[in-house]
Amino acid sequence: MEALTGFITMVNGIVWGPMMLVLILGVGLFLQLGLKLMPIFKLGTGFKLMWNGRKATDSERKEGDISPFQALMTAMSATVGTGNIAGVATAVFLGGPGALFWMWCTALVGMATKFAEAVLAVKYREVDEEGNHVGGPMYYIKNGLGKKWAWMGTLFAIFGTIAGFGIGNTVQSNSVASVLESNFGTPLWVTGVVLMVLTAAVLLGGIKRIGAVAGSLVPLMAISYLVAGLVVLAINADAIPHALDLIFTYAFTESAAEGGFAGAAVWAAIRFGVARGVFSNEAGLGSAPIAHAASQTKDPVRQGLIAMLGTFLDTIIICSITGLVIITSGAWTSGESGAALTSAAFAQALPGVGNYIVAIALAIFAFTTILGWSVYGERCAEYLFGVKIIVPFRILWILAVPVGTVVGLEFVWLLADTLNALMAIPNLVALALLSPVVFSLTREYFEKQAAESLAGK
Repeated sequence: MEALTGFITMVNGIVWGPMMLVLILGVGLFLQLGLKLMPIFKLGTGFKLMWNGRKATDSERKEGDISPFQALMTAMSATVGTGNIAGVATAVFLGGPGALFWMWCTALVGMATKFAEAVLAVKYREVDEEGNHVGGPMYYIKNGLGKKWAWMGTLFAIFGTIAGFGIGNTVQSNSVASVLESNFGTPLWVTGVVLMVLTAAVLLGGIKRIGAVAGSLVPLMAISYLVAGLVVLAINADAIPHALDLIFTYAFTESAAEGGFAGAAVWAAIRFGVARGVFSNEAGLGSAPIAHAASQTKDPVRQGLIAMLGTFLDTIIICSITGLVIITSGAWTSGESGAALTSAAFAQALPGVGNYIVAIALAIFAFTTILGWSVYGERCAEYLFGVKIIVPFRILWILAVPVGTVVGLEFVWLLADTLNALMAIPNLVALALLSPVVFSLTREYFEKQAAESLAGK
């Protein structure tokens, strides 16, 4: 077991090393420039389409399984999770305040990546034997790049199926159980049973029920957390200018040791900012397009414009709130890390209340991640084994939830984190090779919009 752990640790160091970060940022920047910064300039258009996409039109309902808005919320249910609370804190602890700047950079190029993923997911999706709309990297690799590249899609599906049980299931249930035990004294097994029942109640209804639950729960939890964060920032308002100065200064200069903070080089700020940014918003990993492929839409570009909002909301908004709360509170020099650091930062401004806000937010965020990742894992398994695997997969997924609350997960986390990175490689290669399709569809869409606007005048 030690030899296996050592081997996977070595692989993890490679796949999450400099080359992976360069690949993720490089492909994202290439797509952003190829799209002429459209995802940034058309952010308002994306929000308008998201609002209008709460319900699909009658003609669009047969084009997918869930509304465009629900597709975004399903994707966000998987991305808005422990990365927004514990991940940001870890990035600041290891890379200093400058890590937040590099998280922002990751998000700005990641918007183009997420846009391209969703465009290709809708363009190359299929309808399975049960009438479900299925898509994602494995399908746009197979249908977009042809049979000679199909092995890459199979690899993605294998990595995704296995990684899901770690990063999207047991690791999440473990986080919930740990935070509820430390803050409320809830026994681990009780949390496991409750989570299993709640997961089963949603999961057995398929993607339509998951979409409906995500469409209600994700906006509620995100807005509640943002409000709490803004209250803390209002209390720490005097410290915000200094916090911003630290973020931009330490993004390019070495951060000195201070209190319990050991100091960090610029490379550490870049490395942990980019890695945790990608871990949080999943742009480039290929997971989110699996959810967007089920959208009730006729136009791939429209769904792409909605999909890119996931990265913006996850990292630019939610992660920024967490990061600013941590830095303005001064807790980043306390020596704490992970969720404990975020909890300490909220508690500093809201004594007796702040730590409970973080605990509840983390529990809900992690629960929705279990739901969102169940879709990803199921679709990957279906690609490999066909629709006959759907029911057994859901049962196995539900049974894995309580297991995660009561067992040590160091090895599971290491394996899932490694496979998560390996998912990104075939996906990023496919995005680069299929970029001409994305650019062409985008150009045609906006030319059509301009012509219709001119005709309307």
